[in-house]
Amino acid sequence: MIKNNAAVMFSKIRNKVNNKIVLELEKHNVCGIVPSHGDILWSLYQKNGLPIKTIAEKINKTQPTVTVLVNKLEKLGYVKKIKDEKDSRVTLIFLTEKGAQLESIYIEVSDQINEIIYGGLTNDQKEQLELYLEKIYSRF
Repeated sequence: MIKNNAAVMFSKIRNKVNNKIVLELEKHNVCGIVPSHGDILWSLYQKNGLPIKTIAEKINKTQPTVTVLVNKLEKLGYVKKIKDEKDSRVTLIFLTEKGAQLESIYIEVSDQINEIIYGGLTNDQKEQLELYLEKIYSRF
């Protein structure tokens, strides 16, 4: 029977994922980091020294939102901002040593979340799940 509650389930799942992330980070004595910081950190783990504009485009958030998140990460000591030598209007975001050390924890927590989401599913079911989610996302 169709319940028409997919949006409710997405919301509940997102809340559970966010709570799990915070709980796991706290177990590693990482405080102050919230799930919305994760996309920024992941972008910097892929390529350090990105402009805020590039990060915003990569994670599909507005520049002002990313600026607020980066400012918090900077205050916590995970990133530093440096003016681009070629264009002083551009601020580049770099991981600090503390931010770089967080990568292994980030990967561990991500693996735990993925195990919860995909655990017990066959590869075909995993592909179907991702396909359905991508279809839903593309409609927005």
